[in-house]
Amino acid sequence: QVQVVESGGDLVQAGGSLRLSCAASESDLSINAIGWYRQAPGKQREWVARISSDGGTDYADSVKGRFSISRDNAKNTVHLLMNNLKPEDTGMYYCHVVTSYGVGWPEYDFWGQGTQVTVSS
Repeated sequence: QVQVVESGGDLVQAGGSLRLSCAASESDLSINAIGWYRQAPGKQREWVARISSDGGTDYADSVKGRFSISRDNAKNTVHLLMNNLKPEDTGMYYCHVVTSYGVGWPEYDFWGQGTQVTVSS
């Protein structure tokens, strides 16, 4: 079992920046990837960004060039730096941790409770 805790959400004006953090607890599972998703009121949860165990990153088109995901492997922590925020970035941001016992083993995923980001116009 992996505990996932997000932090850093806040109310910010359009054009501002926020840095979200996601901390995953230690376990005997290996972390394969950590990603961020968001969900706006009345909308489906959507994928935002992901970083893999080898450091590879990927972003949704809507946030490319504005968001940056980074990882501190020693601390099992991932950060999402969000610049030039827009009102449409408003939502609950969730951290998603994908784990396994090793190559070829099934993957298990864990979610945090979310952190609220509100961008005012």
